[in-house]
Amino acid sequence: MSRTAKVEPKGMSYLPWTERFKPQTLPEIAGNYSAAEQLLEWAKARIAGKAVKGAALLHGPPGTGKTLAASLVAKALGAELVEMNASDFRTEQLVNEVAGGAALQSSLFGKGGKIIFLDELDGISGREDRGGLGAIVALIRESKYPIIAAVNDPWDPKFRALREACEMIKFRRVARPSVQVQLRKVARLAGISASEEALGKIAEWANGDLRAAINDFQMIAVGKKEVGEGDVGTLYPRLQQKGIFDVMKDVFSAEGCLDAKLAADGADVDIQMLLQWLNENIPVQYQDPAERDFAYTWLSKADVYLSNSSRRQMWDLIPYAVELATGGAAMAKRGAYKFAKYSFPRRISMMGATKEARGIKKELLKEIGRREHVSLRKAASEYFPYIEAMMEGGKGSDLASWVTEG
Repeated sequence: MSRTAKVEPKGMSYLPWTERFKPQTLPEIAGNYSAAEQLLEWAKARIAGKAVKGAALLHGPPGTGKTLAASLVAKALGAELVEMNASDFRTEQLVNEVAGGAALQSSLFGKGGKIIFLDELDGISGREDRGGLGAIVALIRESKYPIIAAVNDPWDPKFRALREACEMIKFRRVARPSVQVQLRKVARLAGISASEEALGKIAEWANGDLRAAINDFQMIAVGKKEVGEGDVGTLYPRLQQKGIFDVMKDVFSAEGCLDAKLAADGADVDIQMLLQWLNENIPVQYQDPAERDFAYTWLSKADVYLSNSSRRQMWDLIPYAVELATGGAAMAKRGAYKFAKYSFPRRISMMGATKEARGIKKELLKEIGRREHVSLRKAASEYFPYIEAMMEGGKGSDLASWVTEG
């Protein structure tokens, strides 16, 4: 082994290269160092109690370094970073429970203060979620610590109040030469010999999304020691984000697996949600049992890969899950594509419709567990069936009395 070779911690080789080789200091941020520096100066002023806005709103396209900048600013200030995403603050109650405590309580780790980072605010939508946005704006006024939020499109009308409460910091698409420099650095750290022509083509087709460029490079380079221009010939220019209904149409109408995967690359949903959409709409698109069987067979294989990627922390399996799911959906058709009216996944709708009931059941199971000193699993399997029978037998009042007793 070379004396300069770096021994990585166990498990690091399974990480996406965007994590494995991410910058460790602010000056290493490609393309948006000035924005990161602006964020650092704002955070210093906010901590010092100067007259600045209570939060900073980082805005710009995906893959431009917003999340990275927040983490490195916290590191530079010796502050604890409390990171949350859209699923943590979809309602006012969640904001108060999850973010409220973090914003008002002292750091658990004795570091130089705390920074609250609210990522992926674009994921908040709908009437219920607007309560969450309102609570975030109120939290900004009350927080004793700096709050950083990140969005792709800050000009969405739902963010109006948030914009007024925040210092706006813009992150721009990373210029192609800067992307290529970063790819060259990643290649060196990964021990891969890559031609400048290959790196230049990857950088060009990433369209200013550095994270996407590194992901594309990893996908091409896995299992290789050298990467040339010919190895990137299968890449297409990265698609812009598009609505899920258009994604479904493009996946089902694709003529090959590559076209189907590229259609999914433009989706504005994550891989789990994409599989839910495919699961719901395969029978909408295909009436022939053989076509449905083919599509669902490959969707089930994709689900296995996705499950293993999470359980074993092998994130490099995710691209295979995407290819299996979308390729199977596309190649199932036996004739020409026929337009279909796609539907929102019923499972997601049902989860939303039964949210209150599930919440009540969960609280009841907790109470049973506390009273009877059993796990939630045992409460659900051994106690709850009898409770349901009591309810059906008209003994609900007795049950209510038991639940509310001291």
